[in-house]
Amino acid sequence: MDRQRALSRLASKLRAALAADDWQALAAINISMATALPAMAGQAPWSPAEQAALQALHQLHQQACGRCEAAVAEMSKRLHDMQSNKEGWIAYALTDDSADPGTPA
Repeated sequence: MDRQRALSRLASKLRAALAADDWQALAAINISMATALPAMAGQAPWSPAEQAALQALHQLHQQACGRCEAAVAEMSKRLHDMQSNKEGWIAYALTDDSADPGTPA
């Protein structure tokens, strides 16, 4: 398979994983890129068309990195909020559990 087609295929997979917010696929594609790109670069100098495909893949990868960073920040905020409200959650759970199951609400 020629390098331009391989780069386009990687970009296509990356775009689909981004659209689906498929974190496992993004991780797998990232690993594929980490192994495939150095091997491709060692074959011969990049043609202008290959350079364009490589640049497009790079921009898409930057977008994926930004999306991952945003997801990590959001998850960190949610975990922090949960930790901050832990005592309230526990108190609520204890009061909710203490209701007599035989008593109608």
